[in-house]
Amino acid sequence: MAVQAANDDSDLPRSYACFGKGLPTTQEGEVEAGAYATLLRAIQSGKPTDFEAIARGSGRRLVSPQAAYTFCLEGGDPHRFACPPAPAFNGRYTATEVTEMYWLALARDIPFREHASATLTREAGRELEAKPRTLFRGPTPADQDGPYLSQFLARPIPMNSTVVEQRYRVPVGGIDFLTTFSEWLQIQSGVPPWREYSWDATPRYIRNGRDLAEWVHYDFLCQAFQNAALILMNYRPESALSDTRTVFNETNPYKHSKVQEGFVTFGFAQVVDWLGRVTTAALKAAWAQKWLVHRRLRPEAFGGRVHQTKSGVIEYPIHPSLLASAAVAETHKKYGTYLLPQAYPEGCPIHPSYPGGHAAVAGACSVILKAMFDEEGLMPDCVHATADGLALEPCPASFVPTIGAEINKLVWNICMGRSWAGIHYRSDSVAGVVLGEEVAISILQDLVRTFTEDFDGFAFTRMDGSKVRITRDGEVHV
Repeated sequence: MAVQAANDDSDLPRSYACFGKGLPTTQEGEVEAGAYATLLRAIQSGKPTDFEAIARGSGRRLVSPQAAYTFCLEGGDPHRFACPPAPAFNGRYTATEVTEMYWLALARDIPFREHASATLTREAGRELEAKPRTLFRGPTPADQDGPYLSQFLARPIPMNSTVVEQRYRVPVGGIDFLTTFSEWLQIQSGVPPWREYSWDATPRYIRNGRDLAEWVHYDFLCQAFQNAALILMNYRPESALSDTRTVFNETNPYKHSKVQEGFVTFGFAQVVDWLGRVTTAALKAAWAQKWLVHRRLRPEAFGGRVHQTKSGVIEYPIHPSLLASAAVAETHKKYGTYLLPQAYPEGCPIHPSYPGGHAAVAGACSVILKAMFDEEGLMPDCVHATADGLALEPCPASFVPTIGAEINKLVWNICMGRSWAGIHYRSDSVAGVVLGEEVAISILQDLVRTFTEDFDGFAFTRMDGSKVRITRDGEVHV
């Protein structure tokens, strides 16, 4: 069992630095006195009757808190894993994270292709001390190279007898939510949203932060990785037009067989099954961290604390660098408040922020894809969306990434999609990805023992670049 440790935010008064969305809320935007205690009582007891007795706000319900107590029959139980303490409410690191989120909200409608040249993103880069190649991107080397989006979010998806172009319904640009205090306040207490999107009549390839945020709004959480698997399963490098084995990992016992091919084991059926398996397990581990340990305040609520402080209503211990941010000032100039604009009408989900659920699933699914497919295989003929999202154009011929690099980029596209929406700090994603990787590795430690094939074990590269081998006895070597 890992040692579970949270930061000291719960020691701050009135629970203002802890998650409380959906609970009864004061007119200042804090959880009513005593209401947070009913949540803690339920969490400490784990009894369904205590969860039913949690003080309720105005309609919407808490998302699956009792999932925090579940167990798994494959891999480690959810409570075996731990995340480091989340960045503190009043710290410099949190201030930098929230500053980035204000810039993300302001830049939602700027095409990814124009990040290097647009005035607003150049200003964001200066304040965040980020170069155009790193602005709003993930931390892996793959994220810094080529177009913003992974090929797995751009290329057509082979599906049944049809090839599906990745053009999606997207919201009309320029419409954000929770930008007035009255709307923000009601949403905090659980009132369902009453404002809605205006939808673009033309489907688009994902071209900007708003499009990406909507993609991860209602996806089933392993969807991007199942799409990636479908693309890889039907991938035919020119050197092997008739041979699907070329895309599989070198550890696959059927990769070089002249007599057999994998399907139920070491084949397509196994890939899609395992993506689903690790998704549920990663979510259980994330939910145990969210509800039982960290209960981190959501970014939209943090934006409320910024607004009240800047407006002189309540002074919260927010780091001065955030209060002096050019992004916060620009937000006030645009909306008349200091609230963090949200991409979704309902704002953040009604469960704590840390770690990110999408991030945990992304980390777990990345392990499965890398364990099954050849990370070093190349992906030529890359494409990216035009600035208007109406077409795909070829990338420069010099950009030929590996499969592993595009999996890493996909992980961070999914994570950053939630940040583009305004609902997750970057550190939520960092912790979630590592947690998901650990969960998937623990599951592979069990599954590696279940084969009768001549199989030496799994080998793959984690997001931090470390090489992992899981041997037939379940041992992990790094």
